[in-house]
Amino acid sequence: MNTINLTINGKQLSAAAEPRTHLADFVREYHNLTGTHIGCEHGVCGACTLLVDGVPTRSCITFAVACDHAAVTTIEGLDNDEIATELRAAFKREHALQCGYCTPGMMVSARDVVLRMENPSEHDIRVAMSGNLCRCTGYVGIVKAVQSVIEARRDRGAGAVPGGNRKVLGPAGAGHSGAVGAAGVAPRRDSAAPKPVAVATAAPASRLDPNWTPQTTFAQSFTVEHPVAEVWDFFGRIGDVATCLPGASLNGEPVDGHVEGRIKVKVGPISAEFQGVADVSRDDATRTGTISGTGKDQRSNSATRGLIGYAVKQGDGPGQTRVDVTVGFTLTGVLAQFSRSGLVQDIANRLIAAFVQNLEAKLSAGDDAAPVVAAEFDAGSLFTSVVVGRIKALFASLFGRR
Repeated sequence: MNTINLTINGKQLSAAAEPRTHLADFVREYHNLTGTHIGCEHGVCGACTLLVDGVPTRSCITFAVACDHAAVTTIEGLDNDEIATELRAAFKREHALQCGYCTPGMMVSARDVVLRMENPSEHDIRVAMSGNLCRCTGYVGIVKAVQSVIEARRDRGAGAVPGGNRKVLGPAGAGHSGAVGAAGVAPRRDSAAPKPVAVATAAPASRLDPNWTPQTTFAQSFTVEHPVAEVWDFFGRIGDVATCLPGASLNGEPVDGHVEGRIKVKVGPISAEFQGVADVSRDDATRTGTISGTGKDQRSNSATRGLIGYAVKQGDGPGQTRVDVTVGFTLTGVLAQFSRSGLVQDIANRLIAAFVQNLEAKLSAGDDAAPVVAAEFDAGSLFTSVVVGRIKALFASLFGRR
């Protein structure tokens, strides 16, 4: 057991907690603050969202001991909060709740949107609130409620707070955010002095931190019916490689191994266009290469960082080439929830299959080939086909033996 010191809804307390206890369980089970609801317990649905040092935080994936000396504000602590009071009236007026299970977390996230976004469009609000899921309302009333509160506050001169009081980069909790909690309690005083946040206005540099560890990694191999030298030469032409990847395109030819480009991705109702930069290196002696890059989608505020390694080898048969590929990536933002699924490997397999089909066509027809490349990578369609395929396989295994 660890003793932690917290300020919860304006009241300072010391309490014992096991290192494995999540903040959601801590406030519910030990302090009877049951307004914080627990849904998926994977940080996806947003029902458990509360404020830690003034920053919306998923309490189901945050350890209580990690918030030592932090200011925690649950939905109960927002009873007298000005923005929360206006949101409650707007949610009632716009019929923005039904069963109410998602509402506490929805209110906390909506308060953050009202606090920091000056004049967001309906699309901006939908993207900002997309981390909170609701099975009842269809979101229309929720969006209208948030939008009405923002408009009313801006009309009477209550402007947005840039960054929502976020002073420094870092995880919420333990005073790292540098913000003041909703209850007006400052975070721990013994933390380092706040540092200004550097806001990037251009695409991030593609040079990866040597200590960076990918969130997800997988390996894949495929064989093409063409000689090794021909395939290796093809992989050196980055523009041709990009034409074989669904949704990918380059802004121009690579310069000294540095290239800028984009890839369009569609996941259900969300269409994203990741714009970024990459560095390409090749070793002719070993026929291996790497592509390291970063990209960001401005609309969904999602970002990705990745490292692709490949090796071109002699295949099992004459005239065949085997390509071994290793992919490691980290995805943050709205689209990150889709990277947690165990189906990522299956989707990657199907994406690579489409790439190989286009690669074969390009190598067979030469420069005159026109690979069938989608305008955007429809991950949602692949996800659905993977699920259907697994269901069919399950039924075959259950009933095929009778």
